[in-house]
Amino acid sequence: MSSTQELTIGQQFEVERFSRAIDATADPEQLKALAKQLLQAWHTQKAATEWVKSQQL
Repeated sequence: MSSTQELTIGQQFEVERFSRAIDATADPEQLKALAKQLLQAWHTQKAATEWVKSQQL
C-alpha cells in the first residue's frame, strides 16, 4: 500500500474550505481553536483507520 493517497474530490473541497477559513482568520485565538479542531479530526481519523486495519486481520 502506498504511503500517499489521492484525495477524493470531496476531500479536496474540504481541504480548500479549511484553507480558506485559516486564511480568513486574523485572530490568534480563533486560529488556535481551529488548529485544535484539525488536530482532533486528524487523530480521530488515524484511530478509525487503525481500527479498520485491525478488523481486516
